[in-house]
Amino acid sequence: MEPTHRTIKIKLTIAYHGAHYNGWQTQKTGTGVQSLVEACLKRLFPTAGPLCGSSRTDTGVHALGMVAHVSLPTQARAMQPRKLRLAMNALLPSDIRVVSAARVPLKFHARYDAKRKQYRYLIWNHPAMNPLLVPLAWHVPVALDLKAMQQASSHFLGTRDFKSVASNRNYAYESTTRTLTRCDVRRKGAALKVVIEGDGFLYKMCRGIVGTLVTVGKGKWEPETIPSLLLERKRCLTGMNAPAHGLSLQKVFY
Repeated sequence: MEPTHRTIKIKLTIAYHGAHYNGWQTQKTGTGVQSLVEACLKRLFPTAGPLCGSSRTDTGVHALGMVAHVSLPTQARAMQPRKLRLAMNALLPSDIRVVSAARVPLKFHARYDAKRKQYRYLIWNHPAMNPLLVPLAWHVPVALDLKAMQQASSHFLGTRDFKSVASNRNYAYESTTRTLTRCDVRRKGAALKVVIEGDGFLYKMCRGIVGTLVTVGKGKWEPETIPSLLLERKRCLTGMNAPAHGLSLQKVFY
């Protein structure tokens, strides 16, 4: 249970390049971004409470808008949020940055109060990879049918069972039904951007959706096959998981 007596609560928005980390969450083996941010807070405020994030991200996935909250002792009132941000960024590795810090009510919860989340996936669709995007985009050298991918993306919208595009975890889900309010595919030159927004996501669900869209874009499936693939609830029937390095958590909405 988080401390509430003689504490204040701070909401942090955190950006990170995920290449060197085993995802957001603190890990038994490997390094999670959460553990480094917590260690930074403990250096500034030894009695700081645990850091609670809004989401989990997989190994290699990036974030521009991960939200987390932490309880700090009341003496933290003397430090303005912008100075807390500066102090934390001076201690954190250069590939992790606190974008903003703000005081919030004690009842605020980064995970349970989140209404929806937005992820973005970047694809470089050209025979030659853009070397500046190597750590940030999936290189697909064969031509992709944008119109077919856009038609297919519409079939993921709404409240659906997404088991067919989610990977298994070492525990059972209470439900594999989620609601997506946005699934867009847009092209600008050789760059394809897939934006997915919803109330929650299963393990590797975004990467499964993108892999399935790319399979449609290659002409291996028609867009109209997506509803039947979802109804089958079998992961082996849909596209591969798109590589982690093309995915980033963009924003959490409250």
